[in-house]
Amino acid sequence: MKNILSTALAVALLAIPVSAADLSGRTLNIGSDTTYPPHEFIEDGVVKGFDVDVVASICEEINCKPNWVTTAWDGIFAALADGEFDMVVSGVTITDERDKIVDFSDPYIIVQQGVLMRVEDEGATIEAFKSGQMKLASQTGTTNAALGEELVGRENLNLFDTFSNAVLAVRNGDVDGVIIDSTSAAAYEQEFAGELTVAIKGLSSDPLGLVFQEGDALQDAFNEGLATIKSDGTLKKLMVKWWPK
Repeated sequence: MKNILSTALAVALLAIPVSAADLSGRTLNIGSDTTYPPHEFIEDGVVKGFDVDVVASICEEINCKPNWVTTAWDGIFAALADGEFDMVVSGVTITDERDKIVDFSDPYIIVQQGVLMRVEDEGATIEAFKSGQMKLASQTGTTNAALGEELVGRENLNLFDTFSNAVLAVRNGDVDGVIIDSTSAAAYEQEFAGELTVAIKGLSSDPLGLVFQEGDALQDAFNEGLATIKSDGTLKKLMVKWWPK
């Protein structure tokens, strides 16, 4: 996991300290697909995860209170645009296409994409999926799915409503691999140690950002808070907490 952490930590060096904004204790409704450990997940009825800790740390700096609202990934950006949430935090990759309809914070982490597979299939290459010998999976509507389709073709890609269901399909043998962010893959690799492994790595490098309605002043406030937790070492500590190896 050193590669994940070292790449991610590079983001923490891109900001300088600035005076933080003050949101006067405002409660922010945050839309999130809370099925994506370790970024966000539900444990004992509480939303937890790396992204949750990042937002909490920023809110300490800019005086706000996060209220996490679990929502399906499909349609999450449309719901934000309609005002159902104040922001979206859900392991979201910053892309030019998405940036046309929402605003992003500065990146808070950079992730690699790879393929999580059963240990016994560890020697397989992406060509095995491209040829149709093996079946790839991902979550619908994600950049992971878009890359998977680009690499192996739509006919060789199965889409699921959540990554947890895609991972379950790998474990059951219904598909042979799931293309997923390295940070989340690490959580599944640890949970199913000896059963699943990240067999194909480094397919792309993607920055993740916090998401806001277009033109919302929250973007500036959160960028200020994010710069502070980068510069004071808080973000680095959170990365070590969630990816200790």
